[in-house]
Amino acid sequence: MVYVDQLRKYGSRYWCHMTADAEEELHRFARALGIERRWYQNKGYKWHYDLDPVRRELAVRRGAQQIHTRAMVRLMQARCRDTAAASR
Repeated sequence: MVYVDQLRKYGSRYWCHMTADAEEELHRFARALGIERRWYQNKGYKWHYDLDPVRRELAVRRGAQQIHTRAMVRLMQARCRDTAAASR
């Protein structure tokens, strides 16, 4: 599943995050939206793409699930715990 959180204002622009259950799923979905791989942000378990309002709307129309930013944080924290558990 691919997820987008709420738009938030950063400076004078609005952005949101897009992530997925699997990293390759995220890259495939981003490619389908015309998002370049160089926009990918990999900060440990927080891997995601930032989307502007137009691309966010397109992502939702193509099936991305809208979630609250707090849910996005929980999802990424769970990913961190799962990664740590798998490495033990």
